[in-house]
Amino acid sequence: MPSRSPAASRTTAPARAAAPRGRRGPSHATSHAVVEKLGSALSAAGFPPMPSRVFAALLVDEDGRMTASELAEELSVSAAAVSGAVRYLSHIGLLRRERERGSRKDVFVVQDDAWRGALTNTGSTYAPIIAALADGVEHLGADTEGGERLQMSREFLEFVTAEMDGMLERWEAHKRTR
Repeated sequence: MPSRSPAASRTTAPARAAAPRGRRGPSHATSHAVVEKLGSALSAAGFPPMPSRVFAALLVDEDGRMTASELAEELSVSAAAVSGAVRYLSHIGLLRRERERGSRKDVFVVQDDAWRGALTNTGSTYAPIIAALADGVEHLGADTEGGERLQMSREFLEFVTAEMDGMLERWEAHKRTR
């Protein structure tokens, strides 16, 4: 594996979050160790292994932007593995795809606050589940054991959805104090 910093080969990417002058990023070995440890932790939490590693690589990267070929090289995996992983991560809102200016290459970008968007997108995540739970209660009957469990699940997800706005406000206030 080439010994380069994760961002070393990307000279055309805009410096979205460039390090201050005189400050250097971590060594490739250090970055790689962090990627593998974080990827393992995400996998243990239920994320698929390859999306876990791709997400970790983007989080660790100095500017949070990498092409598919850069990700494949960084993780020593195939382009097909990267393709499936970025599709998954895009779907759940942890990264976005951009077109490299002046190029036909796609660049995958992770936001500094990636978890916020992914975890707070309750409308598209929970709405279909809540609707299916309501339908299940209607079909089973609220007075059955299964219907009661479905109703409790529905009420919990509705509660989480309602609480999300307050949590977002508290998060934004917290970020201002950092």
